[in-house]
Amino acid sequence: MTVINTQNTANPYAGLTSQTDGSATLGQKDFLRLLTAQMQVQDPFDPVDNKEMLAQMAQFSSLAGLSDINDTLKLISVQLDTVMQAQQAAAAETGEGADAETQQTN
Repeated sequence: MTVINTQNTANPYAGLTSQTDGSATLGQKDFLRLLTAQMQVQDPFDPVDNKEMLAQMAQFSSLAGLSDINDTLKLISVQLDTVMQAQQAAAAETGEGADAETQQTN
């Protein structure tokens, strides 16, 4: 009986680039490349379990949503800092800066 190697011997991950700042983050394009590479090199007689594939896709979808929320919260934080600085500048111009700080601490 002859066994035929159905796996691609070329490196399916060769096109992926890594972050140089030391972080291990992957984007949506990287995920799709990995998913495609995984499907290309899988053994046709022992494919990846559908449950595992769906779990991976659900995890990535959840991660993408959390990343979007994180970006939105960062934007809100920057805007709140700007508002606080404007309020402090206005209070300093009117001479109410000391009163406003004592009210915040009480």
